Amino acid sequence: MTQTRLIAALVMAPVAIAAILLLPTPWMIAAAAVVFLAGLWEWFDLAEIEDTLSRTVLLVVHMALMVAIVWASRGGGAGDPAQAPSMVLFKIASLVGVIWWLLALLWLQRFNFASDHRTYARMFKLAAAALSVIPAWCALTWIHADGPNGHWWLLTALAVVWAADSGAYFAGRKFGMLKLAPRVSPNKTVEGLIGGAVAGVAAGVGLSLLAGATVAQLPWVAVVSLVAVLFSVVGDLFESLLKRHAGVKDSGHLIPGHGGVLDRIDGVLAALPVFALGKAIFGF
Repeated sequence: MTQTRLIAALVMAPVAIAAILLLPTPWMIAAAAVVFLAGLWEWFDLAEIEDTLSRTVLLVVHMALMVAIVWASRGGGAGDPAQAPSMVLFKIASLVGVIWWLLALLWLQRFNFASDHRTYARMFKLAAAALSVIPAWCALTWIHADGPNGHWWLLTALAVVWAADSGAYFAGRKFGMLKLAPRVSPNKTVEGLIGGAVAGVAAGVGLSLLAGATVAQLPWVAVVSLVAVLFSVVGDLFESLLKRHAGVKDSGHLIPGHGGVLDRIDGVLAALPVFALGKAIFGF
């Protein structure tokens, strides 16, 4: 399984990095929308929306919301800085995302909440899907469009999560003893969390130098990276909670050794709004 995960990562990582660094923002956010919507489709399965037509309608509604946000934020004139696209809606959505993931902590403490198969449980899980995917996509857009080094900052934000995920996996396998949340995700350990935090902060600080961070800004980058790692764990645990409720191991089987798309972006969904907001607050 480790070898399969490694091979899949070696294939996916260069493609993702090339897209982040080489694509202009409109194309980048379009590609990201495809990935996020694929994860959303799997989320509908975890929420037990079994009817294909219903899932398709829900997917189209979320896609239409993304399009509406872009349309409402468009600039009024080409080449005129005063008419550049507004990021206000993207910033508001990112803030909403941070608030949602703080509330998700309360849900994680109540394992049985919305765990049955009734309509109201599906409603809560569908609301959680919208509050997870749309703000994360908006935060991604905000980061990538923020200045000439935005593409490097987005790579930094994602690398924090990727490094934390890998660090947690290997540290947990090597040193893991204390269970982090045994009822939600039995394989996650406190030692894995620590290893992931160290790896995530190291990745954030290292890549931030390529993004243009000054030496004076590095402590703040480290703080934001650490908080982003912690939020990514919340995202990971929340998806594990949904899978426990649904009685499945993975959200899908699209990616060999990694499960579904949602299994790969669950931490990203929670970390991106935090990183975007932290970047704005500390001005790096």
